[in-house]
Amino acid sequence: MLDKLRQFFQTRAGAATAGVILLLSLIPAFFAVRSVFTNEGERLSAGRLYIDAKTGKPYRVELTTGMTVPTKAPSGGDTGYPAELCYWTKDGKVKEDPTPVLLNQFKGKPEPTFCPDCGRLVVGHNPRPHSLCDKPPPTETEYKSRRR
Repeated sequence: MLDKLRQFFQTRAGAATAGVILLLSLIPAFFAVRSVFTNEGERLSAGRLYIDAKTGKPYRVELTTGMTVPTKAPSGGDTGYPAELCYWTKDGKVKEDPTPVLLNQFKGKPEPTFCPDCGRLVVGHNPRPHSLCDKPPPTETEYKSRRR
């Protein structure tokens, strides 16, 4: 049987088959080697969610060396800012799909930022809840009543 395989691979069709098998085996090898040299954290940190200040719409940005903020946005101008994610609902429960929020500091406003979806305080590097028991950030009304 090995002699028949050896004879087959010495033919033109056998050489083509061997080439196809070699190419197909290189694909999983490439992904295996790539996963050794890059980790999930690197991939996640390079791909960020930004918000176009002009349109208010979120979009993905692949961070590169020398990139500045604001960055080029889909609307065409340099109006792209990093989005902060809000993980809360109006009733103070944790939600799976966070809402991207543009901080007021990027709009040139001095007041704190509140999520347009749930109305809760959003800060820079907004923390993700660690558990379902975490206390939600204050609503705008709660925040203002504490500041008096």
